[in-house]
Amino acid sequence: MAVILITGGARSGKSTRAEARARSFPGQPVYVATAEALDGEMEERIARHRARRGADWIEREVPLDLVPALLATDGGGARLVDCLTLWLSNLMHAARDWERDVRELAGALPRLSSPVILVTNEVGLGIVPDNALARSFRDAAGIMNQTLAGVADEVEFVVAGLPMKLK
Repeated sequence: MAVILITGGARSGKSTRAEARARSFPGQPVYVATAEALDGEMEERIARHRARRGADWIEREVPLDLVPALLATDGGGARLVDCLTLWLSNLMHAARDWERDVRELAGALPRLSSPVILVTNEVGLGIVPDNALARSFRDAAGIMNQTLAGVADEVEFVVAGLPMKLK
């Protein structure tokens, strides 16, 4: 079993890289989507992702309860979770204890039998945000990414479509 964390900036090529990694494992890949189509623009984004992937994926929409979804899909093909930063945003918006949820995910990953590829954004490379909510999210994303990188077997940073192996 492999846990692979793929990080990078917006539109860096993370999802395309993660899809290729997921397809490299045997079995039918599972796409675990954390995004919700709450407006027209997000509906279009989701449609573009689906069209790019094609119909050979099993799809699960999981805005909050990620660990149960990974447990329910274990034993088949690789699971691609896209993306953790949207999941974190969903958790924070729902007033969930995001730190507990991240710890639960970190604890569950090593116990799974099928590969998991996690996509996340690196949001801490820019300027310090000018408001408390944005700073809180940036800090939470950094903590989440460090926690999950700690349990990952591999970590890649994608820039301009080019992956760099970190771990």
